[in-house]
Amino acid sequence: MNKLWMISVISLVVGAAAITGCETAPKSDEGKASLSIDTDAALSRAKIADPSLHDFLANAYGYAVFPTVGKGGVGIGGAYGRGEVFEKGVKIGYCDLSQATIGLQLGGQSYTEIIAFENKAALDNFKYGKLKFAAQATAVALRSGAGANAKYTDGVSVFTTGEAGLMAEAAIGGQSFSFQPL
Repeated sequence: MNKLWMISVISLVVGAAAITGCETAPKSDEGKASLSIDTDAALSRAKIADPSLHDFLANAYGYAVFPTVGKGGVGIGGAYGRGEVFEKGVKIGYCDLSQATIGLQLGGQSYTEIIAFENKAALDNFKYGKLKFAAQATAVALRSGAGANAKYTDGVSVFTTGEAGLMAEAAIGGQSFSFQPL
């Protein structure tokens, strides 16, 4: 019953985000403060799961953190998450992730996604909407030592952690991103 409830909630959230559209930055100061707290907590959890992530991100040109990405689908699916973007360790703006998929899929899940940028060009591609991923793009599931062995592909490295829920998927689609400076 609890898993069914979680799947229903995630599917509802994703569907509402897709239908109504979402703004990149939270509208209120309270919303921005809450997102910052969630981002800090997600980074802390990720660094506990993999202590080598600290050095990897410290050496990255920049990174985006999506503390919670909700994903769900029944045939047609989607995902949405809102986060913050950092350049050389300093917050420079807000971002959001949208994903649409179609194919054989059923369920819902939530997870944290961290995207590291190797250089200015990779971060600029993200900021100007030129970065898009296939839905099944390779992401490293964070576990001890993953950050130490992570490699950049086209200037980008993706980490996920804290997956909750259950999702069976054989679908096509992709992730797209938007950025809003502070």
